[in-house]
Amino acid sequence: MKSSNSFNASDMADFDPRSGSVLERALFNHRIWVLLVCLITTVVLGFQTSRVELNASFEKMIPTQHPYIANYLDHQRELSGLGNALRIAVANKKGDIYDADYLKTLQQLSDQIYLLPGVDRAYMKSLWTPATRWVAVTEEGLDGGPVIPDEYDGKAQSLAQLRRNVQQSNEIGQLVAFDQRSSIIYVPLLAKTPDGKSLDYSVLSEQLEALRAKYSSDSIDIHITGFAKKVGDLIAGLKQIVLFFIVAILITTVVLYWYTRCVRSTLLVVFCSLVAVVWQLGLLPILGYQLDPYSVLVPFLVFAIGMSHGAQKMNGIMQDIGRGMHRVVAARFTFRRLFLAGLTALLCDAVGFAVLMIIKIQVIQDLALIASIGVAVLIFTNLILLPVLLSYVGVSPRAAQLSLKSEQAEQSGQQRHAFWRFLDLFTQRRWASICVAASLALAVFGFMVSEHLSIGDLDAGAPELRPDSRYNRDDAFLTEKYGASSDLFAVMVKTPAGACARYDILNKVDNLDWQLRSLPGVDSTNSLALLNRRMLVGFSEGSAKWYELQNNQAMLNMITASAPRGLYNENCSLLTLYAYLTDHKAATLTRLVDHVEAFAAANNTDEVQFMLAAGSAGIEAATNIVVKQANREMLIWVYAAVILLCLVTFRSWRATVCAVIPLMLTSILCEALMVWLNIGVKVATLPVIALGVGIGVDYALYVMSIMLAHLRRGESLSESYYNALLSTGKVVMLTGVTLAIGVATWILSPIKFQADMGVLLAFMFIWNMVGALILLPALAYFLLPSKVSEQAANTADKPSVNGQPTTKSQTTVDVAPLARSVSPT
Repeated sequence: MKSSNSFNASDMADFDPRSGSVLERALFNHRIWVLLVCLITTVVLGFQTSRVELNASFEKMIPTQHPYIANYLDHQRELSGLGNALRIAVANKKGDIYDADYLKTLQQLSDQIYLLPGVDRAYMKSLWTPATRWVAVTEEGLDGGPVIPDEYDGKAQSLAQLRRNVQQSNEIGQLVAFDQRSSIIYVPLLAKTPDGKSLDYSVLSEQLEALRAKYSSDSIDIHITGFAKKVGDLIAGLKQIVLFFIVAILITTVVLYWYTRCVRSTLLVVFCSLVAVVWQLGLLPILGYQLDPYSVLVPFLVFAIGMSHGAQKMNGIMQDIGRGMHRVVAARFTFRRLFLAGLTALLCDAVGFAVLMIIKIQVIQDLALIASIGVAVLIFTNLILLPVLLSYVGVSPRAAQLSLKSEQAEQSGQQRHAFWRFLDLFTQRRWASICVAASLALAVFGFMVSEHLSIGDLDAGAPELRPDSRYNRDDAFLTEKYGASSDLFAVMVKTPAGACARYDILNKVDNLDWQLRSLPGVDSTNSLALLNRRMLVGFSEGSAKWYELQNNQAMLNMITASAPRGLYNENCSLLTLYAYLTDHKAATLTRLVDHVEAFAAANNTDEVQFMLAAGSAGIEAATNIVVKQANREMLIWVYAAVILLCLVTFRSWRATVCAVIPLMLTSILCEALMVWLNIGVKVATLPVIALGVGIGVDYALYVMSIMLAHLRRGESLSESYYNALLSTGKVVMLTGVTLAIGVATWILSPIKFQADMGVLLAFMFIWNMVGALILLPALAYFLLPSKVSEQAANTADKPSVNGQPTTKSQTTVDVAPLARSVSPT
């Protein structure tokens, strides 16, 4: 065999450079220009990568078009603090809050937090803010004032007065813990800082951690919860993704080299996949996008997809060079054979991402667009740039020979490798029947299990983080000490202006208040109606028999006038009913939403409307509803698009069925796995199944394209499948296992949703590979042979290379996915 690295003019003398498609001629006849354009693009976009930002936006992570969220946004200014807010619990480890040193620390911390950029200072609340007040009925009538006395001096008398004020403030269980050993600084946040920039949660989280470190001591402990802190912790944890990315690159590089034994081709495949990531990241700031805790994982997926396609191109060129072709001819022939299959596979990947656009949550739509950008650049870097580069550097002679080891062994009369013989069993009736029956049983079992798949969070705290994370420990502390989690569900009650205190309206609010308190998962409630009941008891010398909502409008008006503005707005046209929940699990939110919806349907009139929903739990309930609606719709669209693309590529509905059914089985089993692992369908996990379908179809496309071409040439199913295994099947197996190992390393991540995605993606990579190698040929046994036998007589002439008939070993790869001739003429 001639050296693949020496350019001999005689090798190319009979090759017509005008052969091939217009695209092939444009690329390979002007290779130096292709490389120059790619080099300039890489340099320019490489500089742009330094401008990529990692942040998140509260409004981008909620379904702003959902009616619940639309109601919240319409009244956002009147409901300040019911969306994005922090709860900072400051605990005295050596006593209660009635301690001068503790209160001094609390004041200093409160003052510093008050000055942080992005804090909605008008609605911030702690024991030291003037808005925190006590109210009592005395012999002289109503009396009240700030909880911290105006004359507070830290002495015993002031501390005793503070204790009495707290008891009369109704803040125990809200701002003050039940055991009165800690108190909360409640910090509503604005979407933008005073300089007009979006609030940077990573910076805010670092500022909060600096304050925690500064004021924590042997006697003071600080616990912080809230959306902003959770996102800040996510971003801090996700910065470690660089480490996982490096590990994945090392794993794939080592495994690819083990397979090829060729340094130059291995490095080229890795290089082109990394170039795709650079192009993707460089385009983001140009297009005005930034990475967030969900889309930050996309560059790895782009790298993984690039490795898969790049390995296929490298393998094809390696085999052709091993058969004696010059590296330029091998690159062009491989381009002819696999460009259409690769393009279709990438389009399926793009569809898997693009269908996420139907989910009306901007963070998911941004993820879809960022991923689509990555898939688009792969068309240039891995389908075009890689073959052009390999046409220059070729592969080592040893690697080229090793790539044909199985083929040469068969030609010399040796028995096929035991593993190939095992896979070939699934092209025979007995094993094909067993495989199809087992797959059907798995599908039925998986579907039955997947019926128990839940929407939303299934764990308390922040399920995106580990149960033992600092954030979840802080959340558990607040839940234990304050009798409720930070999950607040708010019902908005719209009334005519000035009518919020009307008895008939308050009576309906009171009825809903009482009903919600009896629901499982609701710890306590608060409303203007409940305040009226409590105030009437106070006016009646504490007699519990007066704990009633009186039909006395003058009394109601008087109580409303002195009520906190958080219970109603300035012009008395909006009431707010608060439900403090024990958790934000999907079942809790669904039960609450269904009850309020039913109550609203029965009680809404022209003058009063009960509207859902505000508060962190209300927003999450709306998100769950959107996710549930999008879950099946998304799968329908992604499968419809994949089926259409397969039909266009294969021109055969039978081949399409063989390619798609393994994907469907994997999707069903993945949902069953989510049930077993107690993972709900939510914003973090919703994209995984769609991505698994889009990426997983790559394997079926590469195997079916080669197999179908050989079948249409008149070969048996066994021969066709074996040839597909030798050309693309080996690489399908290689990339499936390698990429599964790469994402499986995510299990070690401190971010739980990244670990969950790693498990699910690894599962789908493996099962899609197994489906393409086992179930696909089994289905082909029942669907394809009878059809292709009719087409065998009409098959195009055998291809030729340089005007000479090809050997059998050459025809095993010199076929196009649709049985088109790969002759250079």
